[in-house]
Amino acid sequence: MNTFGNIFKLTSFGESHGKGVGGVIDGVPAGIEIDLDFIQNELNRRRPGQSVITSPRRESDEVVFFSGIYEGKTTGTSIGFTIFNENQHSSDYDNLKDIYRPSHADYTYQSKYEHRDHRGGGRSSARETISRVVAGAIAKLALNQMGIDIKAYTSQVGSVKLSRTYHDYNLSTIESNMVRCPDAVTAQQMIDLIHQVKSEGDTIGGVISCVISGVPVGLGSPAFGKLHAELGAAMLGINSVKGFEYGMGFEGVGLKGSEMNDSFYNNDGEIRTRTNHSGGIQGGISNGEDIYFRVAFKPIATLLRNVETVNKEGNEITLKARGRHDSCVLPRAVPIVEAMAAMVIFDHYLMNKLSKI
Repeated sequence: MNTFGNIFKLTSFGESHGKGVGGVIDGVPAGIEIDLDFIQNELNRRRPGQSVITSPRRESDEVVFFSGIYEGKTTGTSIGFTIFNENQHSSDYDNLKDIYRPSHADYTYQSKYEHRDHRGGGRSSARETISRVVAGAIAKLALNQMGIDIKAYTSQVGSVKLSRTYHDYNLSTIESNMVRCPDAVTAQQMIDLIHQVKSEGDTIGGVISCVISGVPVGLGSPAFGKLHAELGAAMLGINSVKGFEYGMGFEGVGLKGSEMNDSFYNNDGEIRTRTNHSGGIQGGISNGEDIYFRVAFKPIATLLRNVETVNKEGNEITLKARGRHDSCVLPRAVPIVEAMAAMVIFDHYLMNKLSKI
């Protein structure tokens, strides 16, 4: 599957060490104002080499649009785009051609297709997410014009985590530090931990939290196509993601129904809930409150130290990877989480309009 979405669709293409990565976006209504600087800034947030705690691979990640935009607005036709690769070190992967790296897609990809591009992981590389950020940026521009805002941030790295809810932090400060955490003290602790594991040739995982505000009532479906299920699928499709929970999530299993229920009240003619344990979604449909969720990322599988594995003949060997790799994926994954959330919300907004015709 290379296509994501129902009405607002992204079909992506490209590999980590190919000519480039790009996509075709379908279902975009005509007349949406496109801010090219905004789209490029979203890509800059995801690109490697942006700080000392990210991969040193140097890519400008400049997007080139071929169609679907004219005089600063969408035309209603397919939007085609490409980001050309500029700084591949393919020789760094020569020793991996016949080796299965632990916890990577090498073995499963080879078993399924009987042929793979071993350079940087090929199609299974996280570099493919560039196309998602472009599509997500366009979805964001559309949602912003409707008053819908999406903000993700790093809430945990290893054992270092924020102790309060998103209400207690100024989310406008997320970009003020390289780890994208809205609390300066905790951010520095996270950065120190990443530096430590990097010096050991190791990696570390964590959690990204996301808040979507301004969502109207009625997005999603009551059976298949539940809004939280669509968000979960979007997040679990991001490289290195191992878990998704929304609202109270697993914490809610320790509560009684009387503690978990969100009571309704009349707020000057608008029905609201006094609490938001449901995370803005009830019965698979948005209820107008903030949608909030958390995404768990595993430690990156590539370690710059000796690891035990096997080659394609099944011989046990010791491998030490080379190349340029992140020690923690979270800082660069924040815009990817936002992008996938934007694509889901905008897609369901468009479907909701059709459901009332």
